[in-house]
Amino acid sequence: MFEQLVDIIGNYVEVKKENIKPESRFMEDLGFTSFDFMSMLGEIEEELDVEINQEEAANIRTVQEAVDYLSKLS
Repeated sequence: MFEQLVDIIGNYVEVKKENIKPESRFMEDLGFTSFDFMSMLGEIEEELDVEINQEEAANIRTVQEAVDYLSKLS
């Protein structure tokens, strides 16, 4: 799941994959904008065939939190 998420993150920000860590924060460390983050969530929904609750997603700050959340959905 982590590697899959790293691949998707690479579509939205200019960060080398090896620099994306579980503790990386989307906004502060990876440079996501709110729009980037919401766009990425849409892609994740399509790729993984899951439905992401927008209110719960708003609380996701780090890559690991996203992995944990997505693991619960699939």
